Amino acid sequence: MALRDSFQARDRFDWPLFICAALIAVIGIVNLYSATSVATSAARSELYLNQVYWFVAGGILAVIVASIDYRHIERFGYVLYAVGIILLVLVFILGKDIRGSTRWINIGAFAFQPSEFMKLFLIVALAKYLHGDPKAEGRTLRDLLAPATLTLLPVLLVLRQPDLGTALILSLIFVSIMGLTRIQWKTTLLIGLSLLVSMPLAWSYVLKDYQRTRITTFLNPEEDIQGAGWHAHHARIAIGNGGLFGQGYMKGTQNQYLFLPDQHTDFPFPVFAEDWGFVGSLVLIGLYAFLVLWAVRVASQSRDRFGAVVAVGVGALIFWHAFFNLGMVVGILPVVGVTLPLFSYGGSSVITILVGMGLLMNVSLRRHAGTLLQPGGLRLRGP
Repeated sequence: MALRDSFQARDRFDWPLFICAALIAVIGIVNLYSATSVATSAARSELYLNQVYWFVAGGILAVIVASIDYRHIERFGYVLYAVGIILLVLVFILGKDIRGSTRWINIGAFAFQPSEFMKLFLIVALAKYLHGDPKAEGRTLRDLLAPATLTLLPVLLVLRQPDLGTALILSLIFVSIMGLTRIQWKTTLLIGLSLLVSMPLAWSYVLKDYQRTRITTFLNPEEDIQGAGWHAHHARIAIGNGGLFGQGYMKGTQNQYLFLPDQHTDFPFPVFAEDWGFVGSLVLIGLYAFLVLWAVRVASQSRDRFGAVVAVGVGALIFWHAFFNLGMVVGILPVVGVTLPLFSYGGSSVITILVGMGLLMNVSLRRHAGTLLQPGGLRLRGP
């Protein structure tokens, strides 16, 4: 029986998903070598090798996650969510302040960012909730109360760190998942009006001074180029310098002459765009678009609501990360400090996305087992 299941899993292996994710990861590793080319040899080697180690660790975890039938993961959905909340609370007890934010827990030489893992825990928790709530008619505010509470608690804890970018990602994962269920139009209208009314309050009482500065700098890019607008300004210059085919690998002047800060974490795309130009950038963006659309395809073929929601949630995680990161470097969004999936340097981010790929592969491997979605389940909107 086990041997037969092994052969079935091999036959159903999702090669397009694997190849697309692997291509982005390889391009990211190559780009990291260019982004750190101006660092000292020791620092460059440390950053490069750390990223490779994280990819290996994340890949192993992804294989383990993909190998476990996701019905077992569903049983522990709320337990994983509770672990994530506990870790977010521990950040304020054990965390270390870095540049005005407390986001990391240090255990000896090992450090990790719980808010990254919370994204996956939230996806699994929302999937478990919707799996047990087969509501066919339009959802009201009362129906949205439980999943909204599941989302609001980690969002508030993350905002306290403060980390606006991650809080936005968590919120938009919830919106993306719930947007694929039936919601009464009156409820949608009421939520929209509530958000409009709350925006001035959020500006005054939720956002920190530096976050408000980032938004005002975005609205008026020329106001403080030497200060708050430096990152976005030189990112746009780097992208423009790339032209059609780029200046050549490790030849981008904005990176080589140290005009691009955080070029290996939050701003790796301008380095890539300057090296490889519009054509290279289009290829990379196309890979992200394929990955998101493939996640939607996996969701549409899932055998149950839990698998469908997990696939949509992972697709939303990739989409919103890429949307915010690319948006802030090209100047259509304010800088919010969101990484580019499988491309930016960072252990917690890399491992989170790879485990997310493992979850997506898990759903894909088992999408033909059992029956597909029945009426009353999660419905993907279409014509």
